[in-house]
Amino acid sequence: MSPREEEERMRMEVVDRIERVIKDLWPTADVQVFGSFSTGLYLPTSDIDLVVFGNWENLPLWTLEEALRKKNVTDENSIKVLDKATVPIIKLTDFRTEVKVDISFNVKNGVKAALLIKDYKKKYPVLPKLVLVLKQFLLQRDLNEVFTGGIGSYSLFLMAVSFLQLHYREDACSPNANVGVLLIEFFELYGRHFNYLKTGIRIKDGGSYVAKDEVQKSTDLYRPSMLFIEDPLAPDNDVGRSSYGVLQVKQAFDYAYIVLNHAVSPIAKYYPNNESESILGRIIRVTQEVAEYRDWITKLWGPQSQNEPALNGNDVTLLVKPQQLDECNNNLTEEVTASRSKSSSNSSSLVSSSSSTVSSSSDVDSDGTPCKTVKQLPGRGSSAHRESSGGVTNHRTQRHTTSTPTDNKGGKARLFRSSSKNTHHVQQNSSSSNIKSQPSSKPHYQGNSKKRKPQQNSEAQDLCR
Repeated sequence: MSPREEEERMRMEVVDRIERVIKDLWPTADVQVFGSFSTGLYLPTSDIDLVVFGNWENLPLWTLEEALRKKNVTDENSIKVLDKATVPIIKLTDFRTEVKVDISFNVKNGVKAALLIKDYKKKYPVLPKLVLVLKQFLLQRDLNEVFTGGIGSYSLFLMAVSFLQLHYREDACSPNANVGVLLIEFFELYGRHFNYLKTGIRIKDGGSYVAKDEVQKSTDLYRPSMLFIEDPLAPDNDVGRSSYGVLQVKQAFDYAYIVLNHAVSPIAKYYPNNESESILGRIIRVTQEVAEYRDWITKLWGPQSQNEPALNGNDVTLLVKPQQLDECNNNLTEEVTASRSKSSSNSSSLVSSSSSTVSSSSDVDSDGTPCKTVKQLPGRGSSAHRESSGGVTNHRTQRHTTSTPTDNKGGKARLFRSSSKNTHHVQQNSSSSNIKSQPSSKPHYQGNSKKRKPQQNSEAQDLCR
């Protein structure tokens, strides 16, 4: 769930499109990003929070809404103006990327909160991974939205900071801390031990717990909420006041603690699903829809779209374009066909054995892709000299006309060569001569190839001897 470079590029394009619309309307306006996107703690489906600073008598919510629709940033069914909310905002979904965006006006707290989060990220290196897993955990249970009673991102972050501040182990804040153990302890604290009725959270001055009774006496708050979290930027503000469903969150944390605690217990190896399921996978699920969405982003904004070398299925960099590779494969097919008809009159049994090695996949393992090399060069007569091919060199002496597996340092590779053109250079009176064919321009790597003994007929063996 960690952010990828291509996802950041895509989101920056969304921000730029919206900013251009705003600048066209008000050239002196200042557009800033805050929230999870600015702090790097966003999920693939998280929204983008923008704030526009300017001088207006009345907030121009509807003016901007109309401009965004006319510029085709969004459509009328994907934009809403919440002008009656405590903080009036425009909520929209970008037409091209389906990224959700919230736009507010002249709200400074969001930008300050983003700076605060960045400072705590530097102080506690384990925070990003811990927060991302917790956000995904709440997201898939619909407990991450404040307006439905869940815990918002800012509240969750402050809870995580308080957890690390008051942790009894000093090494919990080090970069080498076991994040899995910290996750279980977080669930244990807020799912079992924390007293939501009487205790509040404060992270200022190194962090502490506060009694709600004292908070009620010392502040203007009429009654602290069930999840009382003192805002470090505004002590009179209760960040968790709108999270009325915090007890449901508590139950979810308790459930996660039980599941993970059992998963890491000594008897976990005897569980029937121990091998098929990861520890974290017992409480976290990433839907296929999200996975496909991320693949779509990678396809359009990833390295391949930036004219970088593409990768094939085995994470091997392709030095040629797929179209060129297809042309080479077609040329090979034509040459193999010509080689068969040309050599059949001279040595039918030998050519049959050697050409089948090139054109047929009978000797290739069923789990590997048959190798198709580029068009072979003509034989060079004498086999005494050594041959090389560009940057990739493969020296091999063939004792038989069919190819044999070769072990390289980088793994097992099977290099198929056509020896049908070299049959004209074989001298029957030279018993010690070796038959060599030209190597292909690039060896084909097969990680799971198995060695198999080449099958020859008796005539081919006599000829090689």
